[in-house]
Formats: sequence, C-alpha cells, structure tokens
Amino acid sequence: MTNAATVLAFDFGLKRIGIASGDTLTRSAAPRSAARVSPAGPDWQLIEREVRGLAPAMLVVGAPYNADGSAGAMLAAARRFAAELERRFSLPVQLVDERFSSLEAHAALKAQRASGQRRRRLDRAAIDSAAAAVILARYLEGEGKDTP
Repeated sequence: MTNAATVLAFDFGLKRIGIASGDTLTRSAAPRSAARVSPAGPDWQLIEREVRGLAPAMLVVGAPYNADGSAGAMLAAARRFAAELERRFSLPVQLVDERFSSLEAHAALKAQRASGQRRRRLDRAAIDSAAAAVILARYLEGEGKDTP
C-alpha cells in the first residue's frame, strides 16, 4: 500500500472491548476509548461512532490463543464479533494473534506511570485499549495474522 490507510483494532472481551487506531503509513497505533459489553452485547453505538468517525479501510480483531498456540476459550466469541463487525460495516476484518498483548500493554502503561509520562491510574479499560494498540502494532508490522 502506498497510500496511508486508517486501521481500527479491537481487543475483544466479555466486559470491555479495547479499541485502538493507527495507519499503514506511520505504522503507529494509539489506544482509544474502550467499549463496554453488557448482557445485551457490545456498545455498538460507541463502536459505530469510532468506525464512522475514523473511516478505516479495515478492521483488526485480536484472536485469543493459549500460550501453546491452541485455541483459547474466547476464540469462537472473538470470531463471532469479527463476523458481526464485517456484517455491520462492510469492511474487511483481519484476525491477529493476541497472545500476551494484555500483559505487554499493562507493563508499558505501568512503565509510563513510573516515569511520569502517565498520571492517571491504570484501569481495565485503559489496559484493554492499550492491548488493542499492541494487536494493531503487530498487524501493521505483519506479525501474528490468524488463519481462520
């Protein structure tokens, strides 16, 4: 791709869905607001605002695998979420291996806080969206693409 394209990534969870945005030119990724998940499902209004506002060329969803590479308990739900994104927004959706993304995100946020770069305390929503940024960075670097 020679033109910059915006990409939106999601770290799917049963309580929250972390969201991050980035682009193919700078290959950078930044966390955005996390969407709450209620018994009725994800906050589709917030997700739609993000998609409509950023007009991404594609979407990325973290595919949860276990450390040994076997399918994680949440993989089927993450794939259903990815399929629903594709249906709702008519955009291509790529699944990306998300192993250890939350741990990586938590460590990075903790280091930012220790250095004074981040003043706010770490909450789960911030960690989930930072994990989405890790997933997106992996995608932009060509790593961890899931083969459904």
